Amino acid sequence: MVREDGKRNFALRESDGSEPSVFSGNTPRQAAKKAARRLSDVGESEESAPRVEIRLREKGTDKVHIYEAWAWEETSPEDSPDWMPQQITKGNVSKKGIEHLEEV
Repeated sequence: MVREDGKRNFALRESDGSEPSVFSGNTPRQAAKKAARRLSDVGESEESAPRVEIRLREKGTDKVHIYEAWAWEETSPEDSPDWMPQQITKGNVSKKGIEHLEEV
């Protein structure tokens, strides 16, 4: 379902079917990139980052968007604001497909 601001909500699905987190974005990819930044297994660089499958169910629908996600740490940019930490986590995703749930 689309909110008034145009964003949609996507619930991160665990393997047991539970949905502990919700990420919002204009597109499923935007929400998946937010979820990727919160992965517990973070690499030292994008190339060495371990790949993990994540599943995001679009709230109000039976669609489950499946992504390969990875995250890594890097030094913050030189022109970053004072409140930003020296090391930041970046994430990326690659779409694997969409599944439809039997029940919502």
